[in-house]
Amino acid sequence: MPSTGRFTSESARAAYEAAYRDLEARWPLPSDDLRVETAYGPTVVRRSGTGTRTPLVLLHGLNGTGLSWHGVVAGLAADRVVYAPDVVGTAGRSEQTAPLASADDYAAWGAQLLEGLGLERAHVLGYSEGAWFAALLVSGASGRATSRVGALVLGEGITALVQPDRKVISRMVRAAALPTARNLERLDAWLTPGVTLTDEDRALARTAMRYRRRTPWPSPLPDDRLRAITAPTLAFFGADTRLGDPVAAGRRVTQQVRDARVEVVPGGGHGVLWQLPDRVLPLVDGFLREHDA
Repeated sequence: MPSTGRFTSESARAAYEAAYRDLEARWPLPSDDLRVETAYGPTVVRRSGTGTRTPLVLLHGLNGTGLSWHGVVAGLAADRVVYAPDVVGTAGRSEQTAPLASADDYAAWGAQLLEGLGLERAHVLGYSEGAWFAALLVSGASGRATSRVGALVLGEGITALVQPDRKVISRMVRAAALPTARNLERLDAWLTPGVTLTDEDRALARTAMRYRRRTPWPSPLPDDRLRAITAPTLAFFGADTRLGDPVAAGRRVTQQVRDARVEVVPGGGHGVLWQLPDRVLPLVDGFLREHDA
């Protein structure tokens, strides 16, 4: 079995790259692409925004890329520089060249990413699977990134905290087994109600299904790893999320993370940031401002 992720064929890669270019047109801000070398492969990062506030690093969710933030990045980058990487080991323009065999490998990748970007201090926002990446980054055994992270935001990070609902896993597996446009649209409508995906978003997600990952999947962090998080932390969830129990997830954050705040947003599903941006963006922005340098 290959130890690094790859597309199933060159035609699959070409289809993905075409869909990626189409979605790039949706990015609402001037930007430039950076390439950061890490021990696990080069990481492509989209940089946007200006301002003197503490920079923000965005870590995307499952089958996403840095482009996944296009619908909310203008609000997040209103007065700060924002960095949106394609996470190594997932479909995207970053390239995995070495195995990512454990949670500690992802923590090391994240630390190398911040170092490679030259960020002495940055906030980190991870969403869904990206919240798992973000939590690993600030709780890594080496502690290399701890002093660099000003504040941590975990958006819908259910799988980093509690076991997901089995019904969700079952429906995701069925959709992945037969990833037709209809099946994926039905899954999106059920899992992220109220979120309107563009045709370009759907096309990129569909072509990403032909990328074979060879990485660990998110699992709840043990208590000692959560206790290792020293950065001020905001965890927010949609009250109606189908992914898992937001109350139990929030309880683990408040019990184990020393400086934590939890918000459960009424009426929100798993895509609450995109579903209810007028409520969630001010919540995130206010928290980050509290902890800007």
